Amino acid sequence: MENFTAYNPTRLHFGKNVTDELGDVVKRYGKHVLLIYGQGSVKKYGYYDKIVNQLKKAGLKITEYSGIKPNPILEDVEKAVVLGKQNKIDVMLALGGGSVIDSAKIIGLCIASDTRAWDFMKWRARPKASIPLVNVLTLAATGTEMNGAAVIQNPETGEKIGFVDELNFPKHSFLDPQFTISVPFDYTAYGIVDLIAHALEAFFGKGEPSITDRIIFSIIKDAFYWGPKLLQDLQNYDLRASIMLDATLALNGLTYYGKQGGDWGVHAIGHQLSFLYDTPHGATLSIAYPAWLKLQKNRIPDRIKALGRGLFDTDSVDETISLLSAFFTKVKSPVNLSDLDIGLQHKSEILEQLNKSRASGLHHVLSKEDHLKLVDLMM
Repeated sequence: MENFTAYNPTRLHFGKNVTDELGDVVKRYGKHVLLIYGQGSVKKYGYYDKIVNQLKKAGLKITEYSGIKPNPILEDVEKAVVLGKQNKIDVMLALGGGSVIDSAKIIGLCIASDTRAWDFMKWRARPKASIPLVNVLTLAATGTEMNGAAVIQNPETGEKIGFVDELNFPKHSFLDPQFTISVPFDYTAYGIVDLIAHALEAFFGKGEPSITDRIIFSIIKDAFYWGPKLLQDLQNYDLRASIMLDATLALNGLTYYGKQGGDWGVHAIGHQLSFLYDTPHGATLSIAYPAWLKLQKNRIPDRIKALGRGLFDTDSVDETISLLSAFFTKVKSPVNLSDLDIGLQHKSEILEQLNKSRASGLHHVLSKEDHLKLVDLMM
C-alpha cells in the first residue's frame, strides 16, 4: 500500500429539492454572485428560474456569464474573469455539468489571484486564493462537483489539459437528481462511461490496496447494473440518483486511498480526440479504454486479470477487455473511431496531436511508438 493524503472540504447536498437551501448557503460567502452556466438547456428546463429565484429570495445581487461550451475553452474563462472583476463579485455559482464547473474553478482562481488562466493551466503560476464556489450539478459524469480538478482547452495552442489544486474544491455542491432528468440518452450514456473511466484510472494508478480496489469494483459494478436500466427509463428519479452518486464517488478521492493517484493516460488520449473533433468526453473514453487495455495486456496482465476477476469473474485478459467493450456498446457509446466516422484519413492528424501533447499516463508512460499502436487500435 502506498502512502497517501486524504482531503475533501466540499460539503455535498444530495437529494430531492436540496436546492431549496441554496440561497441561504450562497449568502454565507458573499453578496454579489457571478452565475455561470452553459448554452441554454438550464433555461429550457426551468433550472435557471428555480436557482435565480433562490438567489433573489436571499437578497443577492446577480451578474451572469452564459455560453460555456461542452468542451470548455479558454476564451470563455477569460471573458468571465473580466466580467467578474468589473462587477466586483465575491461568490460564484456554477449551474451546469463538468464544463461549467471546471470553468468556474479557474475563473475563481484568476479573479482572486489576478493571474491569467493559462499561466495556471501550464503551471507557470500557483494560485494563492480563490473566489468561493457553489455548484448546482445538472449532469452526472465528471465528478468535478467534489474534487479539485479542472480541464480547459486552448484552441490557439492546440491543448486540452487539466489543473489540480486544493483551492479548486467547491465550498458546496448541490446534487438534485431531478436536475439530470432532462439529459438525453446519449449524454446520459457518456456520463456513465465517464464515471467508469474515472474508476478505472484510479485502479490502474500506482498502488494496489485491496479495500480500495473493492471500492472501485463496487462503483463500476453499480454503474453496470443501474446504467442500462436508466437508459431504458430516463425519467426515473431513483435511477438518476444511483448514477449521480456513482459519478461523484468515482472521483472525490475515495478511490485513491492507499494509492499515489490515478494513471490518467486514457483521459490524456481522450482529451486530444475531444480537442480535434469536438467529441463528447465520454465518447472518447469508450474508444480509448479498450485500445489502451489491448496495448497494456502483455505489460500488466496480472493487473488486468485482477480487474476481470473483480468485475466479470474471469481470469482472461482478452475476455475482460471484450466484456468492457461490450458494455460500452450496450449503452451505445462508440468503441472505435469509425463509429464516429473518423477514418484512416485522420490517422496522421491524431498521431501528430498525441505526440504534440505528449499524451501519457502518470504511472504507465506512453511513448511515441505507443501512440502509433493506440491510433491503430482505436481505428
